[in-house]
Amino acid sequence: MSETLSVAQQALDTANEAKFIANNLWMLMATVLVFIMHLGFATLESGFVRRKNVVNILFKNIMIVSIGLLSYYTIGFGLMYPGVEGGFLEFAGFGLNNPEGTLGLIEYADGNYTYYTDFIFQAMFAATCCTIVSGAVAERAKLLPFLLFCVLFVSLAYPISGYWKWGQGWLDARGFYDFAGSTLVHSVGGWGALAGALLVGPRLGKYTDKGLKPIPGHNMPLATVGVFLLWFGWFGFNGGSVLSGDPGMVSLVFITTSMAAAAGCIGAFIISKLVYRSYDLGMALNGILGGLVGITASADGVSIPSALIIGFIAGGIIPLSIGFFDRIKIDDPVGATSVHLVCGIWGTIAVAIFGNYDEGVGTLGVQLLGIAVVGVFTFTFAFIIFFILKKTIGIRVDKKEEIKGLDIGEHQATAYS
Repeated sequence: MSETLSVAQQALDTANEAKFIANNLWMLMATVLVFIMHLGFATLESGFVRRKNVVNILFKNIMIVSIGLLSYYTIGFGLMYPGVEGGFLEFAGFGLNNPEGTLGLIEYADGNYTYYTDFIFQAMFAATCCTIVSGAVAERAKLLPFLLFCVLFVSLAYPISGYWKWGQGWLDARGFYDFAGSTLVHSVGGWGALAGALLVGPRLGKYTDKGLKPIPGHNMPLATVGVFLLWFGWFGFNGGSVLSGDPGMVSLVFITTSMAAAAGCIGAFIISKLVYRSYDLGMALNGILGGLVGITASADGVSIPSALIIGFIAGGIIPLSIGFFDRIKIDDPVGATSVHLVCGIWGTIAVAIFGNYDEGVGTLGVQLLGIAVVGVFTFTFAFIIFFILKKTIGIRVDKKEEIKGLDIGEHQATAYS
């Protein structure tokens, strides 16, 4: 009898180990996909700016990933996952503290992934926040002050608000739900983008006495490649947020993510044609991204028809939101505030409308509460940091440098010979 039990236990251990390896492998693959999103952001943003600022925006993108990883390793991870439930501000310590032996391996996270996999997957998310901000202040923000902002934003603002939900903090205890970060990643970056765009001011010549003067990007093929790369990477962003290789759930998330993106494109296509009487490629591209941001909060808990509605509305929001920000003279060269902030808010509200979750989770009241507190905290934090930098070392290049281009002024280089 004991020999039979021993054989059965060995078989169970082997099965658990195989499941652990498969889950961990998927999480690492998802991490790679999220990393590819940074290539998508780099190509999208460089396509949407003028050719005289391409080196500058690419330089910011590579620095953001580097700063994001180092900042999140140093302090961000300990703030976001302190191991204290229901709190507001806790800290587990600097750096990483990998549990010894199997505690950091198969006994970590219910056998779904290792401690180190957990960190690197979350670190890739953290770096995306400042990438969102970089697009909104492109073509006129100084390099060094922006990088200083990124260090503080990734080290403090992003992980503190992230802890409130994903680290089992006080918002999680109240039932707030955000599957993969419509609020906790995208709106956080969007609020930072809004603060930066307000304080740095619009580009020269954008708003004139005669009205709005469009400043088109220099390379729409590059921007289009960027959107496809982002869509591709979003399979890891949302699919990895299942936090295991569960076949049914990962498959569902892949479908809801793609359907929302496709519907977002159609929504932006229709509304931009109705409002602006043109077939605007930039609007359609941002419509895809809007659909992706919108579904991110609920990709694991909505039906496919609901995902289509969420994505279509998010895409339709894009032309209206971009027009609104232009009317109040907030200049955003890539539409980051519309895509990530406005569609992030919509996606978080959509959880309460379309989501199929446990009772008391994702109700309209708690979703609005989460949107409000994360928004107030993040915008205030970003505004204060940008304001201090503006009053000390300055955050905007001078007029001559802006006209000549930041590639020459900041880097003494050009993107094209």
